[in-house]
Amino acid sequence: MDTSIREYAQLSMPFFDSLPERWDDSNSSYEEKLKALLQSDLDFQGESGQYASHNFHAFPAKFPPQLPALFIEHLTSPDETILDPMVGSGTTLVEAVLRGRNAIGVDIDPLALLIAKVKTTPLDPVLVGKTGFAIIESSQRFIHESPDALWHIKEQWTPRTREFVDYWFAPETQIELLALSTSIQQVLDNDLRAFFMLIFSSTIITKSGGVSLARDLAHTRPHRAKVIFSVTGEIIEGAEFVEKENPRLQHISKVLTSPLVEFEKRLQKAVNGMKQLKRNQKAKAFLSRSDAQRLPLRDNVVDLIVTSPPYASNAIDYMRAHKFSLVWFGYLVESLSQTRKKYIGSENTQGLKFEDLPERPSRIIEHISVVDQRKGLVLRRYFSETKRMLKEMHRVLKPGKAAIVVVGSSIIRGIDTETGHCLAEIGQSIGFQLVHVGIRNLDRDRRMMPAGHQIDPTSQIQRRMHQEFVIGFTK
Repeated sequence: MDTSIREYAQLSMPFFDSLPERWDDSNSSYEEKLKALLQSDLDFQGESGQYASHNFHAFPAKFPPQLPALFIEHLTSPDETILDPMVGSGTTLVEAVLRGRNAIGVDIDPLALLIAKVKTTPLDPVLVGKTGFAIIESSQRFIHESPDALWHIKEQWTPRTREFVDYWFAPETQIELLALSTSIQQVLDNDLRAFFMLIFSSTIITKSGGVSLARDLAHTRPHRAKVIFSVTGEIIEGAEFVEKENPRLQHISKVLTSPLVEFEKRLQKAVNGMKQLKRNQKAKAFLSRSDAQRLPLRDNVVDLIVTSPPYASNAIDYMRAHKFSLVWFGYLVESLSQTRKKYIGSENTQGLKFEDLPERPSRIIEHISVVDQRKGLVLRRYFSETKRMLKEMHRVLKPGKAAIVVVGSSIIRGIDTETGHCLAEIGQSIGFQLVHVGIRNLDRDRRMMPAGHQIDPTSQIQRRMHQEFVIGFTK
C-alpha cells in the first residue's frame, strides 16, 4: 500500500489503528490468517460507514465497509485484483480501490452497476459542483419555458410505464423530475453524467422521505401514502384520515418535497464525499453487466472474492425499488420486470435447470415443500443458482486464495433455510475448502430493513435478519 492510501485509511477507518496484537500475522499461514479474521469481531457496531463515496445512495442490506476492508487489507497486496460477482452497492469495490487494489464488479441490475461505477470513479469536485448547478439552472428554464416539451417526453413512454409514474409521483413532482433527467442527459462526459444520474436517483430512493408518494421505498416493500401534504402543508389527498385524528398519521402520510431542492442538497453532500477519493489513484474498478452464474473472466485470475448473495425467497426485492428511478432514464417497466425474473432466488421457477444439491439444502427444501410446494421450488432455484455462482467463483479464483461469502438466512413457512450452512456445504461440494463460518450480528437501528421499531420475537422478518454468516473458503 502506498503512503497516501495508508494515510487515508488511517484517517477514515480508525478500526485499523486499534487492531489487537494477534493481528501481527507475519508468521501465520494464509489459512490461519483467514480463520483468525473470521473468528474476530465482525459486527463493527459503532463504526461509521459514511466516509468517501459510501453514502452516495441508499441500498438495502449492504454490509459495512469495514467488513470487506478487513479481508482486503490482510489477505491481499497492492495491485492485486478483488472480485465481487454481485456488486450491489459497490462497497467491496470502493474499499479495494481505496487500498490500491484493482476491482471487478458484476451485476445484472442497472442501478447497482451505476452506483458502483459512480462510487469508484474520482471526479474533480469543482467541476462536479459547477456542472451540478448548471443542471439545476437548465431544469428551471425547462419548467418555466418548455413545460409542454417535458410532458411530450413522458407521452413517448409505454402505457404501463406512464401508469406506474402517475400512481407513484404527484404531477408537480413529475415535471421537476422530467426537467432534471432531461438536463442530466445533456451532459456530454460519461462519468459526469453517471454521477448526476445517481444523485437524481438518490432523491427518490431514500431510507426515509424521498420525492415519490411511496413509503418504505428503500426497504423494497413500498406502499403509497394515504395522506399527502403539499410543500406548503395543504392536504392534497386523504383528508378523511386527518379528520379522524388517526394515531398512525405519521406512518401513512407523505409531505411533497421539491426534487430540485433535494437534488441540490444531495449534490453538496456527494461533492464533499467525492473530495476523499484520490483522482490520481492507480487502482481501477471494472464493471460488467453480466450474470454471476456466467462470469466474463478467464480461469485463475482473481486474488480475493468478497460478496454477499441475496436472501432466499426474494426477501429483498431490489428491482421493486430501483425501477422508481430507472424509469426516468428511459427504462420501461416491462423490461425491468423481465430483468427482475433473472435475479438469483427470484420466485419464477418455469423452465429452469436445477442442480444436484448436498444433504442439508436438499433436506430443507423437502421440509418446506411438504408445507408449500411452490416455495420449495423457489428455494431449490435459489440453492441451484448459488451453486452455479460458487462454481464460477471457484473457476476464476487463483489457487490458494480466498472467497468470502456474506449471507443471511430466511424463514420460509416457519422453517429456517439455514442459508449459511447450506452454502458452506454447497461450496465444499464443488471443490472449495471450508476454513470457517463467522457470525456477524446486525445493528437493528442502522440496518436498512423493515424490522419495525419494537423487537418482536414472533416477527419472521426480524427473526431472519438479526445475524449474517461470513463463510470463508479457499481454493
